Amino acid sequence: MLIRVDPASDVPLFVQVATSVRADAAAGRVHAGDRLPAARVVAESLGINVHTVLRAYQELRDEGLIDLRRGKGAVVTELAASLSALSDDIRNLVTRSRALGISPELLVALIKENSQ
Repeated sequence: MLIRVDPASDVPLFVQVATSVRADAAAGRVHAGDRLPAARVVAESLGINVHTVLRAYQELRDEGLIDLRRGKGAVVTELAASLSALSDDIRNLVTRSRALGISPELLVALIKENSQ
């Protein structure tokens, strides 16, 4: 697992860390039961504050993507498999919407409307 951030981006670093983990889950690069690197290790390798990584891990915990266990660290949950399967469906939806000439903005609006 390679967590990536862009320090020059306007997106907060904790959001970038969480997004990177989500992307790995959606792509099937992390699986249920996998342990994420310790927050301190991630922080040192990226040159960011450990609290930034912890905030990202807490966000992922709140979403149900990871469990934070004392002594075991951050462990990926079964939700990762669901994200991977859903990612295939999303790619198909995006491909179909492009073929129909539907803009990404309209597609997002339709998804939001149907999720209520």
